[in-house]
Amino acid sequence: MLAKEESAGSSTRGILYAPHHPAKAKRVVQLFMAGAASHLDLWDFKPDLIKHHGEPSDFGEHVEAFQNGLGPWMKPVWEFKPYGSSGKRISEPVAPLGAVIDDIAFVHNLIGKTGVHSQATYLQATGFDRPGFPGMGSWISYGLGSMNDNLPTFVALPDHRGFASNSPKNWASAFLPAMHQGTIIRPGTKNPIVDLHPPESAEYITKSAEDAGHSLLAKLNQAHASEREGDTRLEARIRSYELAARMQLAAPEALDISQEPAYIRNMYGLARDGRKWSKDINRAEEADYFGRKCLAARRLLERGVRFVQIWSGNDNSFPRRNWDSHEDVERDHGPLSNGMAVGASALIQDLKQRGMLEDTIILWTTEFGRMPSTQGSKGRDHNPYVFTNWLAGGGIKGGITYGESDQWGYKPLDRRNPTEVYDIHATIMHLLGIDHERLTFLKDSIDRRLTDVHGHVIKEILA
Repeated sequence: MLAKEESAGSSTRGILYAPHHPAKAKRVVQLFMAGAASHLDLWDFKPDLIKHHGEPSDFGEHVEAFQNGLGPWMKPVWEFKPYGSSGKRISEPVAPLGAVIDDIAFVHNLIGKTGVHSQATYLQATGFDRPGFPGMGSWISYGLGSMNDNLPTFVALPDHRGFASNSPKNWASAFLPAMHQGTIIRPGTKNPIVDLHPPESAEYITKSAEDAGHSLLAKLNQAHASEREGDTRLEARIRSYELAARMQLAAPEALDISQEPAYIRNMYGLARDGRKWSKDINRAEEADYFGRKCLAARRLLERGVRFVQIWSGNDNSFPRRNWDSHEDVERDHGPLSNGMAVGASALIQDLKQRGMLEDTIILWTTEFGRMPSTQGSKGRDHNPYVFTNWLAGGGIKGGITYGESDQWGYKPLDRRNPTEVYDIHATIMHLLGIDHERLTFLKDSIDRRLTDVHGHVIKEILA
C-alpha cells in the first residue's frame, strides 16, 4: 500500500499519496433497505412463479428456512412492466425508477452468507458478518480523505423511526482512526446533528467564555497527546471538535432544503399533497421521508461529502416499517418501496442534470432477499441464497443486467459463479481509483481490508 509515513490521523487527506489508478468516481451513495427487500417483488421478474402460483414448492433439495416459509410458490405481489430502451421489467411500486432505468446496472445473482439480519447487515455494510470491522465509508475516508473542510467525509442518514440491526456499528470506524467513522445526520428534524449547538437554556455561554474554554482545552489536549504518541483517538477527537465548530456554520446551510426551488422539492416527493398524489397516504409519507434524505444527500455531495449512507426501515416497528415482510409483503413493501423509488429516481435525475452522476456511484443494497415460496398466505421468509443489488453512475454501465437467478429466484442460475458483496465492494473501490487488495490496515498482525481475502472487480458492469 502506498502510504504516508505520518500518523494516519494527522491529515484530512487520505492515507494514499494518490489513487492507485485513474478514478472514474469521487463519491458514493449507499441506499440500504434494512430488513431484506424482496428481489422477487421489485426487480427480478420470474414468470414461472406466476405460472405455478399456489402449487406446492419443490426446491429439489433440502432448504434451511429461517422461519416457516416453505409454503406454496408465490407469484410477485405486483405486476411487472418494461421500462426504458433496455426494456427492464420492474414492479408497480418502484415504477418511478423507470425514468432512470437505463442508467442502472442490476446484479441478480448476489449471494449472502447468513439469513440472520444482524450478521447479514454487517456483511453488506462492512464486508464481514461479525462486529469489529470498519464500514465501507470508513475505508474510503481512510484511503482518500476529505474533499471539504467544513463537513464530514462520511455521513449516515438513518431511518427517522430508529436504527437498523447493529445500530451505529454499521458505520463505525472500528480499528481505523476514529476520525473516519460516519457522522449521523437526521434531515427534517429540529436538530439534524445532535449537540452541534449549545442548548437554548445555556444563556451563560458567551463568545468570550467559549473562546477561553477552547484555548484551555487546546492546551490540555496538546499536553495529553504529547504523552501518548501513536494514539490516534485524541487526535481524532480534537479534529472532530474542530470540524464541529466549522459545521456550526456550514451544516445548517447544507441541510436547508427550503433553498431548493419548488420543482426540485416536488421531484423528490416533498411538495405534494399526499391525499391527491397517492391513493395510499402511507406512500406519500414514505416518499417525503426517503426523498428528504435523498435531497439532503445531494446537497451534502455537492459540498464535498464523499460517502453518504441512506437507510430505509428500522429494526423494531410493527406493523412493519422495515423490509422484513414475513406477514404481508404488499402491506410492508408497498409504501417503503414506492417512497424509496421516488427519492432514488429523483436523486439520479438531479445528479445527472448537475453533471454529478458521472462521478457519483449509487449502490442499492439490502441484507438478503426473500423466498419464492409463501410464509403464511401473504409473507415471504428470508433468502440469503440469492438477491439483487443495483448500481448507477460513476463509471457504471447503465441499462444492463449482470448475472441471473434461477427460474424461481431461489439461487443463482450458475451456482458455480455467483456474485458476492466482496465483488460489489471491490468494483466500487476500483471506480474510486483504489485497488481493494492494496488498501490495508495492520490489525492483530493481519493486513485487514474491506474485502477480506476475497473479491474481484465486476468488469462487465463498467462503462
